[in-house]
Amino acid sequence: MIIGVPKEIKEQEDRVALTPAGADALVRAGHKVLVEKNAGMGVGFTDEEYSELGAEILPEASMVWNQADMIMKVKEPLKSEYTYFREGLIIFTYLHLAAAEELTKALMETGTVAIAYETVENPDRSLPLLSPMSEVAGRMAVQEGSVYLEKTRGGKGLLVDGVPGVPPAHIVVVGAGNVGTGAIRRAIGLGARVTVLDINTDRLRYLNEVFMGRIETLYSNNYNLTNAVKSADLVVGAVLIPGAKAPKLVTEEMVKLMEPGSVLVDVAIDQGGCIETTHPTTHADPIFMKHDVVHYAVANIPGAVPKTSTLALTNATLPYAIRIANKGWKQALKDEMPLRKGANILEGKLVYKAVADAFDLPYTPVEEILG
Repeated sequence: MIIGVPKEIKEQEDRVALTPAGADALVRAGHKVLVEKNAGMGVGFTDEEYSELGAEILPEASMVWNQADMIMKVKEPLKSEYTYFREGLIIFTYLHLAAAEELTKALMETGTVAIAYETVENPDRSLPLLSPMSEVAGRMAVQEGSVYLEKTRGGKGLLVDGVPGVPPAHIVVVGAGNVGTGAIRRAIGLGARVTVLDINTDRLRYLNEVFMGRIETLYSNNYNLTNAVKSADLVVGAVLIPGAKAPKLVTEEMVKLMEPGSVLVDVAIDQGGCIETTHPTTHADPIFMKHDVVHYAVANIPGAVPKTSTLALTNATLPYAIRIANKGWKQALKDEMPLRKGANILEGKLVYKAVADAFDLPYTPVEEILG
């Protein structure tokens, strides 16, 4: 199979879908790897490193897209890339289709095979290709949010861990999955007072044990969430329903109750956001103010640390990419339930129900396509 790795074109997105080591593994498995010129420069991988390991460097993105059987990316294709879609082309990347109706329809209309990193799901419901970026995003959410608590950045002027005689900042984490756990870890490390909310009491119990009682846990309902948000200096929205649009749990009325200069970080923004007052921002222009509260809603938070993120992502995605390349997408999906869960669009049909429900589009069970 011919695997293509184009340079990411999303604003300030320096990650690359495949490291030189990943290219080497695919070449050793008998496949051809095409890499767009300078695709890895954002993380310090030179064209020479790729070519020395058997990859072919092509000067233009169009050449990579047009020659490849499977495209590996980091972020969802942008509108300028839709022209490359074609029947039978496999796109293996983060897609977040429940928040991207235009992209969804473009993939369906062209018959492109779309397999999403974020919906590949193990039998225990863990998300092996989303987890590494969730861990990065959770840590970064607290790191970035703490910076914006500074008065010079629009915040209320708090040092997260306080000083002797002065209390630490109160960080509220909404959602106790991988993003939430990463956020909790960083918040505790910074010395904050930490409250986490979730509807899964077993998960809350687990986190309370892991962090040895250094967090406050609350069952997530409207009453508890309202009071927690009201008292928070920094809120991290870390809610995820795999493949589906994120629910708006933190409402505008809750945001209005926060003190001026408080900070909201919506990590779920690439799935539509779990905070009602947020809209997507970029690393170049990461925040906006609403109701005197700082809103940070960058849709590719891990892109701020592209080297760490690229290495972690390739570690996770490469084994799946090799299996797709070795078997072809149809046989790979037949053989492996986790990959089958990753299928979003096959042969022009929408095979992921949460995306179909988001846009009221026809849904086709993946088994009907696979036979």
